[in-house]
Amino acid sequence: MGLRINDTAPDFSADTTEGPINFHEWIGDGYAVLFSHPKDFTPVCTTELGYMAGLKDEFARRNAKMIGISVDPVENHHKWKADIEKLSGNKVDYPMIGDPTLSIAKLYDMLPAGAGETSEGRTPADNATVRSVFLIGPDKKIKLMLTYPMTTGRNFDEILRALDSIQLTAKHAVATPAQWKQGEDVIITAAVSDEDATKRFGSFDRVLPYLRRTKQPA
Repeated sequence: MGLRINDTAPDFSADTTEGPINFHEWIGDGYAVLFSHPKDFTPVCTTELGYMAGLKDEFARRNAKMIGISVDPVENHHKWKADIEKLSGNKVDYPMIGDPTLSIAKLYDMLPAGAGETSEGRTPADNATVRSVFLIGPDKKIKLMLTYPMTTGRNFDEILRALDSIQLTAKHAVATPAQWKQGEDVIITAAVSDEDATKRFGSFDRVLPYLRRTKQPA
């Protein structure tokens, strides 16, 4: 059975460019972004890893860590880091997981069980489905999943935007509308009565019988 939002993110132990980790212990009491790659030294992924390195402080401000994974050995990742930094100007100082047995890719349902047990001899096309982003909360539950084709670079600004929404809506009884950005109006959830909404938010606009809009809570 595949993974779904609100499932517990599968735990694992693995070697990384920053040393061995246990994933749940590494996440700790914050959020984590696990983003996967089909192969080292691939052009689109090189741009992505560099861009993510430039966002490390933005994620840290949101109490979120980032960690990459590619179905290649850690020693390859160390060599790849030089290319990533050369291209982007950003130092890759977050961990990159080695998954040469494909075990984590299978655990996260990015490769089928019958994909084999080694990354050796596999091409990026063989691993094309290892292009997912998992946003995981302090409760170790999956909050968001996105999967992209190999030819389409991922929009990590969208991951930041989604993280802002997830953290806001976890704290307040609100939802965020399409294209919402930090500081914009939000939607009051159906579970909140009009009376309670006034107490919580001060005022709101009833746009439709089932849609009430209010200022973003502080």
